[in-house]
Amino acid sequence: MNFCLLIVAKAPVPGFAKTRLCPPATGEQAADIAASALLDTIEAALRTPGAVPVVAMTGDLAEAAQSAELSSALRETTVFAQRGWDFGARLANAHADTAALFAGMPVLQIGMDTPQVTPELLAATAEPLLYEGREAVLGLAEDGGWWALGLRDPRNAHVLADVPMSREDTGLLTLNALADLAPQTLTTLSDVDTMADARRVASLHPHGRFARAVAEVAA
Repeated sequence: MNFCLLIVAKAPVPGFAKTRLCPPATGEQAADIAASALLDTIEAALRTPGAVPVVAMTGDLAEAAQSAELSSALRETTVFAQRGWDFGARLANAHADTAALFAGMPVLQIGMDTPQVTPELLAATAEPLLYEGREAVLGLAEDGGWWALGLRDPRNAHVLADVPMSREDTGLLTLNALADLAPQTLTTLSDVDTMADARRVASLHPHGRFARAVAEVAA
């Protein structure tokens, strides 16, 4: 059974991407780390059995780090622009737009801050939606947010528009907003917010682009 694997992404433009990595990273290095994270994420999505990769994008890709590589990778996915007045609304709209493009498919949404994801993990994350009758799954993040949201009916993502994002209680608030769907919680992962996060995540996936970009800062 197929499902949409929705990646919510921001063009990694120097000076605007992963600025909390600076210092020790420069603005260019931080953008390179963000670009590498997105490339690793897209590669994992493309290799996930049964996944139809979709990317909701914002920002100017022409100004992004690794612009040519990202453009090439994105051509293997379905890409549309994010829309909405804040991040919660953009997430809700991304699910709605994916549902309009791929009617009837469950949607598993991730971001570009967990480049340690693997095809095996993503496939396992979608299984409760596809084979176990679950209406929703949510993967919490160590910083209090969440890294993955899966919905059998992506129209139910409308509740995200009312959830405050990027807070220490965003994960809990999202669970509460989805309470009627009895979401199953998934493996907790670490987002990449600081350089300490980046080095820890790179150690879990040492052979990817992300790890190489992080190592450039360490050097």
